[in-house]
Amino acid sequence: MTGETNKLSAMACRTLGEGKHFDGGGLYLHVMPNGSRLWRMKYRHAGAERLLALGAFPEVTLAEARDHREEARKLLRDGKDPMAERREREAKARAKAERAKIEGRETFGAVAEEWLAIKSVGWMPGQTAKETLRLRNHLLPWLGKLPVRKVGVVELRAVLDRIVKAGSLETAHRVRTMASAILRHAVQTGRAEQDAAASLRGYVPQPSKRHYGNIREPADVATLLRAIDGFGGTFPVRCALRLAPLFFCRPGELRGMEWRELEVDHPDGARWVIPAPRRKLRKRQKEHMDTPPHIVPLSRQALAILDELFPLTGAGRYVFPGARGAGRPMSDGAINVALRSLGYEAGTMTGHGFRHMARTLLAEMGWPREVCEAQMSHVVGGVEGVYNKALYLPERTKMMQQWADYLDTLKAGGNVVPMRRKA
Repeated sequence: MTGETNKLSAMACRTLGEGKHFDGGGLYLHVMPNGSRLWRMKYRHAGAERLLALGAFPEVTLAEARDHREEARKLLRDGKDPMAERREREAKARAKAERAKIEGRETFGAVAEEWLAIKSVGWMPGQTAKETLRLRNHLLPWLGKLPVRKVGVVELRAVLDRIVKAGSLETAHRVRTMASAILRHAVQTGRAEQDAAASLRGYVPQPSKRHYGNIREPADVATLLRAIDGFGGTFPVRCALRLAPLFFCRPGELRGMEWRELEVDHPDGARWVIPAPRRKLRKRQKEHMDTPPHIVPLSRQALAILDELFPLTGAGRYVFPGARGAGRPMSDGAINVALRSLGYEAGTMTGHGFRHMARTLLAEMGWPREVCEAQMSHVVGGVEGVYNKALYLPERTKMMQQWADYLDTLKAGGNVVPMRRKA
C-alpha cells in the first residue's frame, strides 16, 4: 500500500484505453471492453487479498475515488476491513429505511387515510368529500405525522380545544367521533393499544339544538309568498323559490332537478320522479334495484312555473343550472341566499324550512299522517315501516293540488285559516 500515489489525471481517466490503470495506494481505473470505467481498490486484510468497488467514472470523479481510497486506508490502519465495514453500513442503512417505511405506515395520518379508503366504499361521493375535508382540516395537520401509538388524550384534547375555541361545537363532536373511529381501526390492525378518543366522550360541550328556520303562521306564510313573487334575482332562482313551498322537498333534491325526471303526460297525472340515487337514503338503499323513486305530484301551479322556465333552461340537463355553467346544478346555498336577500335570515326561514311549514299546515288541514309522511319522503320506522309500503299516490295528488290552492289563497290575502281537506 506504499509507494507513489496520484499517478492519474482527470484527462487520462477519460482517454485511457482498455485495461487496469493504477493511481497508487491500491487504487486503479479498470477500463472494460465495453467502455465502462470502474474504480477498484486492491488491499490485503488478515493475510488475504481483497478488491473494493468504488463506483464508476465519471459519476465518481478521480478526486472522490482518492478520498474513498484514503478512508479505506485509515480503516486498514485501525485494523478494520473496509469491505466488511461497508457491508455493515449498508445493512444498517437498509434496516433504517425499513424502519422508516414501517413507521410511515404506522403514523396517525397513514392509518387515517387507510380508514378513509375503507369507509368511503360505503359512502356517497358527497359524504366522502365532506369527511375527507374534515380529516384534512382538523386532524391531519396536527396529528398526521405522529406515530399512531403516541396519539393520546393530551394530543387529542389540544385538537378539540382549538375547534371549540373557534365556536364550532358540532364540528368538534364530529372530529372526536372520527378520531375515535380511526384509533379503533389502529387497535384492530395491531398498530395501537387503545382508542384515546373514547376517553374524551363528553369532553366537548353540547351545542344548542339546531332548528331550521321556518314560518308556520298562515299570515306570515302569506307575506313570505308575496316576497318571493317580488324576488329580483335571476329567473331560475326565482322559479326555484316559487316551487320550494309547492314541493316542500329537500333543498338538494330541488336544486338537482332534471328535466328528464318530469313526467307531465303520465296517465295518473303530471309528476316529478326523483330517482333513488338522489333521495336521502343510505348508499346501499340508493344503489338497490328495488328502492323506488320518490314521486312528487305536480299541481297546476307547479306546471305553470315549469312551463315558464322551460324556454330558458329546457335545452339543458338541469331545471336550475348553476351560475358558472349549465353542466352543474345551482349551488346548495342559492335558495338560502335568495331568502336572505328578501330579509329572511337563517333563524327565520331556510330552504329546509318549507318542509316544516308544509308538514305543520297540512296536519292542521286534516291530512292523515301517513299521507303527509309519504309525501315528505320520510322513512317510517318500526313495524309500520316494515309492512306499510303504500305510496298513497291518489291521496297525495289531491293533497298537493289542495296545498297549492291554499297557498294561492294565502298569497291573495284570503282566508288564512287552514282549509280542512275535502272528502
